[in-house]
Amino acid sequence: VQLQACGGGLVQAGGSLRLSCAASGRTFSSGTMGWFRQAPGKEREFVGCIRWRSNQRFYASSVKDRFTISRDYAKNSMYLQMNSLKPEDTAVYYCPATDANYVLSSVSEPDKYDYWGQGTLVTVSS
Repeated sequence: VQLQACGGGLVQAGGSLRLSCAASGRTFSSGTMGWFRQAPGKEREFVGCIRWRSNQRFYASSVKDRFTISRDYAKNSMYLQMNSLKPEDTAVYYCPATDANYVLSSVSEPDKYDYWGQGTLVTVSS
């Protein structure tokens, strides 16, 4: 499974960006896909995730009400719409996946995801 995140770039605070994540090598019909980010010198941080079949979504409190995850079943792709961006949102964003549907308390743990790809850099200027 290959996962490729794209759509990052430089944006001013208050602006918006839409990230895409394309999965290739297999078609997802279940499981969970997530968004994580890692800022320089910091640990990888959970942003949110989506259960592929049910479309149920979970978000970190730091992005809730600003970020929205969606998926396109037919395109085997996932998206992250980011609004009201802040300088602290600056990071490399990754979109991992797992075949499992872990309980809510576990979906934020990076080691629960089996497939990782290259990330995309988002820089928010103040």
